[in-house]
Amino acid sequence: MFIIISILIISTVLFLLFNWLMGYKKGNIIIDFDKRYFDFNEYTEAIKKKLEDDGREVNYKGNGKFQVDGRDYLFIERNVSMGGVPVQRIILKLDE
Repeated sequence: MFIIISILIISTVLFLLFNWLMGYKKGNIIIDFDKRYFDFNEYTEAIKKKLEDDGREVNYKGNGKFQVDGRDYLFIERNVSMGGVPVQRIILKLDE
């Protein structure tokens, strides 16, 4: 019984850690790009264009900070393997 409870607790903690690392939180904006961006200016322009295409009002404030629909967000990048193919994941974290 103790082993089953331990496995459940460990798997729950790992699941929550994974969700936190991948940016799954209310208020965050998540964008996945198939194309690799190495130039930061191109990268921020691609983010801005994607959000504008989605109908959002976007302003890049510099230093990794965006303003989307009047709210401030911090830029976080993750490299994620989706089905063996690496993608760049952008997490715009709500700056509270």
